[in-house]
Amino acid sequence: MRRAAFAVAAGAMAVSLAACGSAKESGGGSSKSSSPKKGDAIKVGLLLPENQTARYEKFDRPLIEKKVKELTNGKGQIVYANAKQDASLQNQQVDTMVTNKVDVLIVDAVDAAAIKNSVQKAKDAGIPVVAYDRLAQGPIDAYTSFDNETVGKTQGEALLKALGSKAKSGKIVMMNGSSTDPNAAQFKKGAHEVLDGKVNVGKEYDTKEWKPENANSNMEGAISALGKKNIVGVYSANDGMAGGIITALKQAGIKVPVTGQDAELAGVQRIVTGDQYMSVYKPYAPEAAAAAEMAVDLAQGKSLDSVAKDKVDSPTTKQVPSVLVPVTALTKDNIKDTVIKDGVYTVTDICTPQYKAACDKIGLK
Repeated sequence: MRRAAFAVAAGAMAVSLAACGSAKESGGGSSKSSSPKKGDAIKVGLLLPENQTARYEKFDRPLIEKKVKELTNGKGQIVYANAKQDASLQNQQVDTMVTNKVDVLIVDAVDAAAIKNSVQKAKDAGIPVVAYDRLAQGPIDAYTSFDNETVGKTQGEALLKALGSKAKSGKIVMMNGSSTDPNAAQFKKGAHEVLDGKVNVGKEYDTKEWKPENANSNMEGAISALGKKNIVGVYSANDGMAGGIITALKQAGIKVPVTGQDAELAGVQRIVTGDQYMSVYKPYAPEAAAAAEMAVDLAQGKSLDSVAKDKVDSPTTKQVPSVLVPVTALTKDNIKDTVIKDGVYTVTDICTPQYKAACDKIGLK
């Protein structure tokens, strides 16, 4: 049922995909593949970055697989690999897919810079590459993600709202994502644009590999350095890290607003209980649909003009045809109108016995 709901959500949003996002005007990318035209019996290589974050195996992979099948009348084949946060392994996986002559690649890079040579190898072999979720370097043919600076701004604005008059009464801790992830830099930039001058940043970290345990360790260090009475809020770049941060805060007896991203089930449940203030809901269905549609079009030698209305510059490639999907701040006030309405979770998924009382309290039944 959940997959069906996602399919409906993807279809409903497909019309609006092309209008999302913002463009950067420079350079001269191409919206056409150099590969020969093919029919529906194509092989699509799908490389996802890790399995620490629940979204990739639970949402992205099945959504992309379903959409590819739909677009190819059931004849398209997905060749799948997960790099488990290992950039070297992901490069090997690309090489293997090039050797096995897939027709197109969808790559969510572990390390956007480290993947550059492998993207070039694919291009040299006549295999177009769709950068998924992260803007990989190298001669990519297309890109789909969310407006990442807007994600950071959304988090920053929510934190300011939660802090209210207490915004400058103490220190906040900023727990950014991995330094190897270009998205993390954009989240951070967006958050700083909103927060700078309005809060006092006591400690700031780039969290290795986005791991919750590293965020937990960093938070413990921040508490020790700043003193628990001086911390008024925490900017966390995603929900996984928010979990590690909140564990450290609870152990120290601290209750302050904490942000997040990805609307993971555990994050939504922490929002229900009030342990986490917000997350950023990024609807994966339209992102996955855009990636699948661009990949199939590229494999079949078609233009992307009808799908990708945006252009984005990477450090190595200008004017990459892109689809940028909008995001929503998720709080306890709009859980029904976001993740439940779109079929990401049911009330039963969220309101397990452990959370039933908290769900009842906010009217989530």
